[in-house]
Amino acid sequence: MNFSLGFSPCPNDCFIFDALVHKKIDTQGIDFTIVMEDVEALNNRAFKEELDITKLSYHAFLYLTNQYALLNSGSALGFNCGPLLVKDSKIKIENIDTASIAIPGKYTTANFLLSLAFPNAKNKKEILFSDIEGAVLSHHVDAGLLIHENRFTYEEKGLEKIIDLGEFWEGLIHAPIPLGGIVVKRNVDTKLQKTIDALIKQSVEFAFANPESCMPFVKQHAQEMSEEVMKKHIALYVNQFSVDLGKIGKNAIQLLFDKATENGLIEGVAPQIFVD
Repeated sequence: MNFSLGFSPCPNDCFIFDALVHKKIDTQGIDFTIVMEDVEALNNRAFKEELDITKLSYHAFLYLTNQYALLNSGSALGFNCGPLLVKDSKIKIENIDTASIAIPGKYTTANFLLSLAFPNAKNKKEILFSDIEGAVLSHHVDAGLLIHENRFTYEEKGLEKIIDLGEFWEGLIHAPIPLGGIVVKRNVDTKLQKTIDALIKQSVEFAFANPESCMPFVKQHAQEMSEEVMKKHIALYVNQFSVDLGKIGKNAIQLLFDKATENGLIEGVAPQIFVD
C-alpha cells in the first residue's frame, strides 16, 4: 500500500518525518512516495488534490476542509514562533498600507496574519520564502514577511523587525499560533487515516528520543544553514503539539477558523476537521 506524502525540506519537517521515511519505525506495510517542496507549493498541490497526505499552511486548510482532514500529529504550533515583518534598517517606512511587501505565498498562515494586522496592506509580492531577505535588502520591496530559519538571521544581515505577527496573534487570541498541519484526503479509509496519524506520532517521538539520528536527513536538505540554526529551527517549531495537538492545540486551530469566519474569509467548514 502506497500513499503520496508531501512535506517541506525545512529542518522541522525533516526532523518529524525522518523515522517514517527511512523506516526507523514499523510502518505496518505502508510505503510513502515523498514529495518535498516549499509549503506554498504544497498548498497549491493540495488545492489540486494531488497528494494523499501533505503538510500545508493552516490558512490554506481553511478552504480545503471538505477535501482533507487534519491529523493530530505533525503540526507546527506554538508561542513566540510567528512570522516577522521586517525592513532594511536604513530605510524608513511611513505607511505599511502603501508599502510593497514580499510574502512567502498567498495561502501561507503568515499572509493570513499579515492581513489581520494590516487589512489595508494590499501591495504584496509573492516570493519564495528563502529569497525574501534578499528582496528587502536589494529594495525590490519595502518590507518582507519572514518565516522559518530567516527569523534567526535577519538582524545580522541589516534588517530590523517592524512587527512580530506571532506576538500580535497571541495578544489577540491568547492561544498558540497554528502555522502548518498535516492533512489526509477524506477519501482514505478512516482506519487507515488513524494508522497514518499514529505512524507520524511515532516518527516524531522517535526523533525526540533520538535527536541525532535525524540530523543527516536534516542537513541533506538544509542548504547552507549552520547546524546551530538547524537545531534552533527544530526547537522552535517542533514541540508537544507536533506529537499530539491535544485540547489546547485543537482549540487554537478552532480559534483561527473562527477569526477567518469573523473576517469573511470563509463561510463555514466541514463539520469535523480532525481525524478522531
